[in-house]
Amino acid sequence: MSALPRSYNPFAEDEEEDVGSAGPGGAGGADRQRYLQQEVLRRSAATADSTTRSLSLLYESERIGVAASEELVRQGEALKRTEQMVDKMDQDLKTSQRHINSIKSVWGGLVNYFKTKPPESKPEQNGAPEYYANSRLKEAMMSSKEQESKYQESHPNLRKLDNSDNDFNKADLVSSVEKDAYPKNQQLRAYHQKIDTNLDEMSSGLSRLKSLALGLQTEIEEQDDMLDRLTKKVETLDVNIKNTDRKVRQL
Repeated sequence: MSALPRSYNPFAEDEEEDVGSAGPGGAGGADRQRYLQQEVLRRSAATADSTTRSLSLLYESERIGVAASEELVRQGEALKRTEQMVDKMDQDLKTSQRHINSIKSVWGGLVNYFKTKPPESKPEQNGAPEYYANSRLKEAMMSSKEQESKYQESHPNLRKLDNSDNDFNKADLVSSVEKDAYPKNQQLRAYHQKIDTNLDEMSSGLSRLKSLALGLQTEIEEQDDMLDRLTKKVETLDVNIKNTDRKVRQL
């Protein structure tokens, strides 16, 4: 019986064959390295496209927020116009009550003569009352409207969302200090720069959306107070109209 060395490995020959066929210098190693490079590029491209789509959705949300803010401001203008009309009706009603008292008796006419007249309201300019939204909402709207051009550039129906050769050409303009922070591969570097740019834009967009939301909240709270005030005025006006109608019927 032939003796085998203690360190004998029965799989050693198979391992040597595998190393010879798929080693670092073999065809298998080169194919695997090429596959990994393509996979990294593919995933980087997918990530860049994903951040671009997210940025487009963010711009769309911001555009909707600005439209909602403008509509809320128009609603505030309508509320103020309605409140002024109610105030005018109340003043006209008080004038009518003075005339009714004069008709009913001489004593009522004397009372009206010495009674202080209600202050007359100032005529509205061009028929449209001035209404100013809260400063927080106005600043947020101005900041978001400045990004309208970026929204036009990123909208999927107005711009093809892909990483074109322009992105790769822009990569050559990066300073040497910034190049050290990115991969040496030109395509991979362009993808990484695109992702970083999109993330920065998303951060700024989220900040603007937050400002819009806070401005909308403040505006809604102020208009709620206006609605409560207008409701009380309408209720008081309704009571006065009923009293005036009753007095007219008694004449």
